[in-house]
Amino acid sequence: MKFNEQQFKLETLKKEFCELLRSTRREGVDYVIEDLESLGFFDAPASTKFHLNYDGGLCEHSLNVCKVGLMLREEMIKMAPESESYLPKDSVIIATLLHDVCKADIYKKVMKKQKNQFGVWEEVPGFEVDYSNFPMGHGEKSVIRLLLSGLELTDDEMLAIRWHMTAWDLPFQSPEQKGNLNTARDICPLCSLVQSADTLASNIIERKEENPT
Repeated sequence: MKFNEQQFKLETLKKEFCELLRSTRREGVDYVIEDLESLGFFDAPASTKFHLNYDGGLCEHSLNVCKVGLMLREEMIKMAPESESYLPKDSVIIATLLHDVCKADIYKKVMKKQKNQFGVWEEVPGFEVDYSNFPMGHGEKSVIRLLLSGLELTDDEMLAIRWHMTAWDLPFQSPEQKGNLNTARDICPLCSLVQSADTLASNIIERKEENPT
């Protein structure tokens, strides 16, 4: 992709992200956007080698999760009209768009060795992770970052963002954390929606044929 095309794509993703977030009219969203900008969120990849591992991948993934989440919300309301009361649209947008802000400052650009189509090793650009800036976990780090930015979050939004990783979250292995996760899903339907949207976006929309995990 040419430089100008890449920059246009990054700017387009950022504009769509910011418009969606501002549509919630939530107090503090402009502070969040400023902080995400300074942390490099809009230029970061979504992963080092799996889904959307390129510049702007994190913003693109967040938008994918949001779109899937809004679609799931509409379908749930059709099947269970009462769900509209505990799946407010602004909460779905906030929890899905912002679930992975914890990744904004962990990816570093590096050169890696990789075999080309002729079996010859060559250096190619890639990413590695560095958690030293703010080693505060994953979902919990996202919640803390957002609160520090001045965003007003509901309890359900905090729970959905905190537990969006489900079993992939390392603390899940402790009995206490497993109990917290199970309780969060029991009392907060938004948790299940965000978890589902994240999984569907990562494993279907962003699927890589050479490595579907």
